[in-house]
Amino acid sequence: MMAQYLEIKGRYADALLFYRMGDFYEMFFDDAEAAAAALDIALTKRGQHLGKDIPMCGVPVHAAEGYLLTLIRKGFRVAIAEQMEDPAEAKKRGSKSVVARDVVRLVTPGTLTEETLLEARRHNYLAAWAEVRDAAALAWVDISTGEFRVVPCPAPRLGPELARLAPRELLVSEALSQDRADLIGDTGLPVTPLARAAFDSAGAQRRLCALYDVATAEGFGTFDRAETAAMGAIVEYLDLTQRGKLPLLRRPVKEMPGGVVQIDAATRRNLEITQALSGGREGSLIAAIDRTVTAAGARLLERRLAAPSRDLGVIHDRLEGVRHLVDASQLTEALRIQLRKVPDIDRALSRLALERGGPRDLAAIRAGLAEAEIISGQLSTGTPSRLAEEARNLLGFRELVDLLEAALVAEPPLLIRDGGFIATGHDSELDDARELRDRGRGVIGRMQAEYAELTGIQSLKIKHNNVLGYFVETTATHAERMLSAPLNETFIHRQTTANQVRFTTVPLSEMETRILNAGNLALEIEKRLFEELRAQVLNAAAQISTAARALAEIDLTAAFADLARGEDWCEPKVDDSRAFEIRGGRHPVVERALRRSGESFVANDCALTDDQTPAIWLLTGPNMAGKSTFLRQNALIALLAQAGSFVPARSAHIGLVSQLFSRVGAADDLARGRSTFMVEMVETAAILNQADDRALVILDEIGRGTATYDGLSIAWATLEHLHESNRCRALFATHYHEMTALSQKLHGVENATVAVKEWEGEVIFLHEVRKGAADRSYGVQVARLAGLPASVVERAKVVLEALEKGEREGGTRKHALIDDLPLFSAATVAPPRPVKGTSPVEEQLRGLHPDEMSPLEALKALYDLKGLLDR
Repeated sequence: MMAQYLEIKGRYADALLFYRMGDFYEMFFDDAEAAAAALDIALTKRGQHLGKDIPMCGVPVHAAEGYLLTLIRKGFRVAIAEQMEDPAEAKKRGSKSVVARDVVRLVTPGTLTEETLLEARRHNYLAAWAEVRDAAALAWVDISTGEFRVVPCPAPRLGPELARLAPRELLVSEALSQDRADLIGDTGLPVTPLARAAFDSAGAQRRLCALYDVATAEGFGTFDRAETAAMGAIVEYLDLTQRGKLPLLRRPVKEMPGGVVQIDAATRRNLEITQALSGGREGSLIAAIDRTVTAAGARLLERRLAAPSRDLGVIHDRLEGVRHLVDASQLTEALRIQLRKVPDIDRALSRLALERGGPRDLAAIRAGLAEAEIISGQLSTGTPSRLAEEARNLLGFRELVDLLEAALVAEPPLLIRDGGFIATGHDSELDDARELRDRGRGVIGRMQAEYAELTGIQSLKIKHNNVLGYFVETTATHAERMLSAPLNETFIHRQTTANQVRFTTVPLSEMETRILNAGNLALEIEKRLFEELRAQVLNAAAQISTAARALAEIDLTAAFADLARGEDWCEPKVDDSRAFEIRGGRHPVVERALRRSGESFVANDCALTDDQTPAIWLLTGPNMAGKSTFLRQNALIALLAQAGSFVPARSAHIGLVSQLFSRVGAADDLARGRSTFMVEMVETAAILNQADDRALVILDEIGRGTATYDGLSIAWATLEHLHESNRCRALFATHYHEMTALSQKLHGVENATVAVKEWEGEVIFLHEVRKGAADRSYGVQVARLAGLPASVVERAKVVLEALEKGEREGGTRKHALIDDLPLFSAATVAPPRPVKGTSPVEEQLRGLHPDEMSPLEALKALYDLKGLLDR
């Protein structure tokens, strides 16, 4: 057995080997030690190898999926070796023969299909990047849904594309040069190198043709060598990991680079589109707006937000569908009620294709297609063209649904081996087997009555024991009749005792065999019927997949409509101009958070419209006033509009945005030796080098990570470059008030500020964006709000006043003023704040204890307070 284990392990040296032994998957040697530590399970030992104990651990087969998920999340790959024959078959070759085993599947992060291993509302992409001479391409597939796509992708675009897709695993050629490897290493993705042959474009062409059983792949579109190589590498890897059982992949779709809004990794991170800065989903845009009711709809929403369209026709069609459902609120609610009943058809279909499906996957197909017909009927009249087309894609499955409804029980079990999933009446042979299995005693009773009538012996009995099995028994007084013609032709003598005579019959022997084998026979019949039903479903796989996509589209459209109506969002006007006019814009995530705490969001306008020149707002104002929120909300409004959604504003007119860039927040990158300022400069450089005149750029506090004058100089030059070279729409927030003078020099720059109000030494943030410039940043006041010791705050005020006085009197005087300041230790105690007198209203309020008051007492107290106020 260990020789067999080591032989299999030698073929999968880079994976943990799950070696099937009965009801357990066992691991040995280094695999056992690594798995025991990762899974927190007991490490034991069994036998010896080269004089040393063999480490061993194992997991139960029935619970293996949970352990697999843990191992995959911790970066392991797992090869699953199953028993390829029954132990009884192995014994026929000799008593010490080893059961044949082989790897049936290699489990990796990008090849998961089990429902328990996947996130229902997120894609699980496997990607491959290939370079062929001067061309490069990125292909990706989700084998749990069958989606298969490719896009031209030169090296500089690889990072943004991987950020958009967030694949779980990336395939590259082992011949990848070091500089390219470094580039991919920046993404932090699990990278799997494959042999050069896997990326050979000629071999890839053959693999694609074999996969789709076509003579040429030209019918799918025109793919260059790099695109073909990337797709072929994926097919090769799937063949390797799935051991020849290739998933049901849709025909490959080529995406054009200019078809979607370009968003780089830093912008996605800063805008928190699908993941919050904290690392989780909560606090992200998608968490705030996701009202889809199906898993496929949620995955489509994630794709839309990750890659908003740049095609005006597509955007207008999507908005038209949302508008129709916003106006037809009853239809929207009826659709959402039906959609909630739709299972995840895509993933059920994929599991069936990979032979990992079960009865519940067939039931999911049945339920989904049945609901699809109802949903199509709801969209039959007065529907916009795009929704009407999706509704038509939901029809044509009545015969398949009828078959599945007739064949399957209402609530089938998860596993085929559990049996009982084929409905009574669907197959007569199965019904007979079940009757024998479940009601064998009744069948024998009927035979006993028939034999009693045939022989005329009413005391005749059919009995059973472990020696004879089933037999007919009469008393010895009837022996002569039973042993004489014509009864002896039917009844075969088996045994005579002192008082009884025992017989058998051919039908009884056959019935005995059928009863004893009825359970196994019933299960075998059900397995055969399952395969027949699976084949029927897979014959219609392409149409079912189209229907699944249509259901996702309808779900997302209805979700956008429900969101727009529930949150009072408006339909944006998206056209080919350079307009950017937002009235009453809001940040969807911040507004949701404020609503939970009972507060309201202050809406703001933003107008960056100028068809001939750049349009840039230079935004000043104190910390905590809402500058970053204002910047982000406008970027998110543009993103939502081009994703096909209504937007959080009173009105919105958005000229098509080609690129979205955001440089907001500060963080270092210690792993790569980059300071906060260096990260900031790298991200700013990427924006200045890539932004075109259709881009929307938001920049926050450029230059703050270095010396004041260095930072001011960089910020100044950056704004000038955006205006003169990039000529794009931009929001530029800064604390360098000196930059407001640029509005006098650059005709495309306007000053704006976030208003605050001072009252009795306190700062009140109004969160209102107005035209004009701020005169100060109120940093000291914000520091006090943050809880800095009072002595530090007071000392900061003194230093600030001295610095400001030095600026007014000239730079040479500034240093002298600072030197003249008393030492910090001399100002450790803050001056006492004036104590104001307390009013009668305040005195009475202090004596109230709301938790102890009844409603009537609270109302009386309120009247008493009102009376004190009127005195």
